Amino acid sequence: MDALTLLQKRNSAPKLTEPGPTPDEINTLIRAALRAPDHARLRPWRFLLIEGQARHHLGDVFARALQRRNPEAGEADLDKARSKALRAPLIIAVVTVYTEHPKVPLLEQQLSAGCAAHSILLAAEALGYAGIWRTGANAFDPKVLAELNLAENETLVGYLYIGSRDGRAKPLPNYDSADFVSYWQADE
Repeated sequence: MDALTLLQKRNSAPKLTEPGPTPDEINTLIRAALRAPDHARLRPWRFLLIEGQARHHLGDVFARALQRRNPEAGEADLDKARSKALRAPLIIAVVTVYTEHPKVPLLEQQLSAGCAAHSILLAAEALGYAGIWRTGANAFDPKVLAELNLAENETLVGYLYIGSRDGRAKPLPNYDSADFVSYWQADE
């Protein structure tokens, strides 16, 4: 797939299945992420790979988090929370690692990590896989982040679910680029 087609056709895949990327392909995904815009070469990101049995442990983390947020949650709710970690053969938790810097504000570092996440999704699609970027309560819950061993200077950009597309790609609407563009002119 050529680069422009990839950029214009990629879309999220909510249903993913085996197989997931091989170790060499995962390395390719991460290498793509490392090319994200990175002012001052801070490398404001790191990646947690969650696959195999680790997904079940993550599901337990999600269930405990739901129980804390909603003590009224029933067993069906807790099972649903656990199953979220089993939606794909590979989950990549993208973490922003903040560094105080006189020229690179924290927001720019977070945006850089977001670009790294997007690069992973694009690379997965280029390799014939699919993915979806998920956030939700488990991306912002301080106890979940602590169980993922995030440091005080880190936040979670999101969870990238990567695997083989289960079913057809969902149809994407055709947007007119002119609807999103305006030309700025200085006041004279």
